[in-house]
Amino acid sequence: MREKLMKMESATTTKSSQTKAVAAQLFELAKPGIVGLTLVAALTGVYFGTHGVLPHWDLIFWTFLTLGLATAGSCMLNNYYDRDIDKLMNRTRSRALAAGLVSDRLVLSVALILAVPSLALMAWMVNPLAALVTAVGVVGYVGVYTMWMKRTTPWANQFGGIAGAVPPMVGYAAVTGDLGAPAWILFAIMVVWQQPHALSLALKYREDYARAKVPVIPVACGVQATKVRIVLYCIALVPVGMLPYVFDMAGVWYLVVSILLSAMFLFMAVRFLRSERDCDMRVFAFSIVYLILLFGAMVINSI
Repeated sequence: MREKLMKMESATTTKSSQTKAVAAQLFELAKPGIVGLTLVAALTGVYFGTHGVLPHWDLIFWTFLTLGLATAGSCMLNNYYDRDIDKLMNRTRSRALAAGLVSDRLVLSVALILAVPSLALMAWMVNPLAALVTAVGVVGYVGVYTMWMKRTTPWANQFGGIAGAVPPMVGYAAVTGDLGAPAWILFAIMVVWQQPHALSLALKYREDYARAKVPVIPVACGVQATKVRIVLYCIALVPVGMLPYVFDMAGVWYLVVSILLSAMFLFMAVRFLRSERDCDMRVFAFSIVYLILLFGAMVINSI
């Protein structure tokens, strides 16, 4: 009897450990880092939608909960669809789906459970416009970028960048019920910013992408063409970064910070272009610093 009880206890412990392991793998496939950045970007939209006066906690709660779930579901759908090419890339072959550590069907089921009901819940608890904008982001990222363009054209990043720039618009729509000029300005900044950010990372993993036959710009057009594009997008960031000042979202101190940050970003891009290096992760790292400081200055010096 004692041996039987010990075996049952051991089996229960093993099952519990396996459940925890699967839960951890699902959590990783949901890309919590991307979810966190999405919510921070949405908060910026909320801030400018309410002119710095945050709305009641329940609206913030439901907005962030539903947007977070939709984002997590989208990331899992991305991992599910890309599991075949993930196996070919050194950077991604250890992911749970690529490594066969979790069931394909389970991931797909959890992804759909997270993504689809969250949109309906957002329409009910927040407002229909916020849900519609979120749905556009989900379809753009999963359907247009992941399932269609990523494997067929080097222009995929441009369309993926549009989907990735939606969160501030969701935050703005959640608290205002419309999409005013501030929402579109935040959207424009993120659309342009994502290009040098993504291209600098694509240069680092271009051999992986080539092995998986994913025609990102460095694979389809070459390293030098990619470096030129990074410079061009950094040039575009200069006037786009000034838009919050032009449209009275932020004051003169923001304008100064924006010009300085854009100049630094452009300087780093030009230095990279003139170098012999095929990859410069300092450009990628600064792109993250750039966005954080730009949005931070915008909020601090808002009008």
